[in-house]
Amino acid sequence: MTDQSAVHQIDAVGLVCPLPILRFKKRTQDLPRGTQVEFLADDPSGRKDLQALCELTGHRIEWIREEDAGVIRYRISLA
Repeated sequence: MTDQSAVHQIDAVGLVCPLPILRFKKRTQDLPRGTQVEFLADDPSGRKDLQALCELTGHRIEWIREEDAGVIRYRISLA
């Protein structure tokens, strides 16, 4: 399920805390376990918040990539 077409994308660029995490939670609540999610955010506190959420929910952050303009791309496997 690593094919790019099988990845669910959530764009939270331009949103500030707590909106990126709230968007992530809302958009993933009905997705099945094992779904790969690509989450884009540029909020400086987003990494810490997303890591905390994943610890609570059991989701796994597969990788984190910093891109241009301060955007951070996360690949998350839903639990």
